[in-house]
Amino acid sequence: MSSDAFELPASAAGTVAQTGGAFRLGSVDSLNAAPLTRGLEDRVTFTTPARLGALLRAGELDAALLSVTELLANPGYTALDGIAIASRGPVRSVVLAHRRPLHALDTVHCDPASLASVHLLRVLLAARGLHPRLVPLPDYAAAPGCDAVLLIGDRALDFAFGGHPHQLWDLGAAWWELTGLPFVYALWTLRPGADATGLAAMLGAARARGLAELETIIAGQNRYPPNFCREYLTWNIRFDLGPAEKRGLLAFAERLRHLGNGPVHPPRFAGGEKGRVT
Repeated sequence: MSSDAFELPASAAGTVAQTGGAFRLGSVDSLNAAPLTRGLEDRVTFTTPARLGALLRAGELDAALLSVTELLANPGYTALDGIAIASRGPVRSVVLAHRRPLHALDTVHCDPASLASVHLLRVLLAARGLHPRLVPLPDYAAAPGCDAVLLIGDRALDFAFGGHPHQLWDLGAAWWELTGLPFVYALWTLRPGADATGLAAMLGAARARGLAELETIIAGQNRYPPNFCREYLTWNIRFDLGPAEKRGLLAFAERLRHLGNGPVHPPRFAGGEKGRVT
């Protein structure tokens, strides 16, 4: 398979009206998303990014913490303003693990969980004049045997702690070096017609609680050393969507257009003053 296997997702086909005032939320179950769903865990559907995208397109969720490529591919979607999973430099959890030099790679196996990371890899390699084939990773267990493999989230952290001989190319650091801008990986993406004001209040409060309770979140997991988690969640991962992050998102969208991989729409944001859309 070629990089065509990682085309931008199809546009949302329709909408379903929200009923009963109970928001339907979806997120991935990963360390870097935990602060954004704090206190809402019983109300959130935790599943894979692909499943989240399908549920939002079907109108079965009001908001989902999704790859930015879903927003850029769907002109009917808006992103909740002010909240993101982003980085300003090294991110630690989006890495290309490679055993040969980048210029010698002909095939890269890619974690299919995040199209944003796959397309970020394409952009960064193209900036170096490199265009290896990007193919889906069939199974995480196969990752150590790959000459080059793109991993994200907790899988990337597990690999980094696993003592493998690969070099790790941090894509957040590479984007910062290329552009001097933050990179936005995921946003709370709203279905058409969703109550942006209500969602902004709920999800803003969840983020505030998550950031205030980071030490509790860190103490509640035993997968990674506490000092690493503290640095990761306070320095590597940023949870703001401000002007610099928006400039980074626009720069990414422009580079995607240049690569010509499906339609790329201007991002729209909601949930600010009186829930207006910008």
